[in-house]
Amino acid sequence: MEELDLNLADLKLINAQQAWHYRIIPQQLDGYLLCYTDRDTDLRQVSEELELLTGIGITMETLPQGIITKYLNKYYLREDAEPSANAGAHLGESADFLGDLIAEARRLKSSDIHLEIYEERCRVRIRIDGQMIERYRLEKTAYPAVINKIKILSGLDIAEKRLPQDGRINFDNGQYKFDIRVSILPTLHGEKVVLRLLNNDATNISLDTLGFSPQDLRHYLEGVQRPNGMVLISGPTGSGKTTTLYATLKLLNKETRNILTIEDPIEYTLEGINQVQLKESIGLTFASALRTFLRQDPDVIMVGEIRDVDTAAMAIRASLTGHLVLSTIHTNSAWGTVSRLIDMGIPPFLLANTLNTTVAQRLVRLLCPACKQEEAFDEALYPRNFIPYKAVSSHHLPKGCDQCHHTGYRGRAAVYEIIPIDRALAEKIKRNEYDIQQNLAEMNIKTLAENAFSLFAAGHTSIEEIYPLLFSF
Repeated sequence: MEELDLNLADLKLINAQQAWHYRIIPQQLDGYLLCYTDRDTDLRQVSEELELLTGIGITMETLPQGIITKYLNKYYLREDAEPSANAGAHLGESADFLGDLIAEARRLKSSDIHLEIYEERCRVRIRIDGQMIERYRLEKTAYPAVINKIKILSGLDIAEKRLPQDGRINFDNGQYKFDIRVSILPTLHGEKVVLRLLNNDATNISLDTLGFSPQDLRHYLEGVQRPNGMVLISGPTGSGKTTTLYATLKLLNKETRNILTIEDPIEYTLEGINQVQLKESIGLTFASALRTFLRQDPDVIMVGEIRDVDTAAMAIRASLTGHLVLSTIHTNSAWGTVSRLIDMGIPPFLLANTLNTTVAQRLVRLLCPACKQEEAFDEALYPRNFIPYKAVSSHHLPKGCDQCHHTGYRGRAAVYEIIPIDRALAEKIKRNEYDIQQNLAEMNIKTLAENAFSLFAAGHTSIEEIYPLLFSF
């Protein structure tokens, strides 16, 4: 038996400290508690102690050590430090699944919590290092109560179950304090909820710790330290663009500068910076906020995202009138930003005169150093027609262990492609010329593929992680 059919009610009968101390996984059956363990001695003593703790009849059954360890790591978080005394008081209740879940997700450094309902079951998944991991299964009868509590806390209509809803929760349990963005979507069998955990603490964000190479950092700083112009960061959702922007704002945040931001949502709060929350329902859009910003005597403007031609035009106007504009845009490469803005209707000559630096960014999962395995590398694993930048004789594979929750990966690293717009590239933009490979080679600019390949060749990540980036060279 390698798969246990567990549910939330069973798991909550034993706390994490008890589960790890006795190395047990509980499952309630017909009025008694079946506890799986990998211990083959003193089972009677363990069962007697558990009966005293739980008040329920206990039956013990042994399973292999690897299976017990797997489920302990999956369902019972073990922390290096003991939680604070009031860590159990979440959202005003002492025994609250939702509050416990949110606090656990924060401890695990998760970015999102997904609550999903299907025909026969409900589950809770969390996203860690960009990957989804199932943490709990819920009873279908308990699921609506959890969803209603989320709606109440985020100020949403609990009677509305047919339309999508968006809200926000201010979470504060004494140990953690942060905001949560709530998105509710009606599905076939009920409402799916996604909770985005926003990190309000910007104290540890710094450009020096984001993974820039010395050359990339120098090129980036040259762009953001100019008094005017635009710096654009591209990449898909969840690639770390916002974190890079906030680290940049921290660097620029001086008493002598007036910095304004329009964001959706405000993920970090920074003292000394005037931050505005987007509210499209009342007409407060990126473009309308930018128009007002220009009358607020700004030095630096940060726009959360350039989504449409109006926002792009206002950003160009702001940078032309002596302001530094920072923003993000969804493109596949750093140079793709240029073609995207031109396709939006921005005149090439205006773009050439305002664009300081364009950046592409991705996040790559790093192999767990405790369990990664080395083996000989077969070049057939590369994408077809890909020419490696150097020969690789061996590579590392993810295995999975207790330290990485049996995923094989632990932590992520940012991979950048930074193109400073010099006179030669500005001329190419004016002439609508997009072949810049020779220019990049002369400037010694490394692409996303080259930087990702360097991580792979050094044994820090796997070929599976960088495979999609090898097409963008």
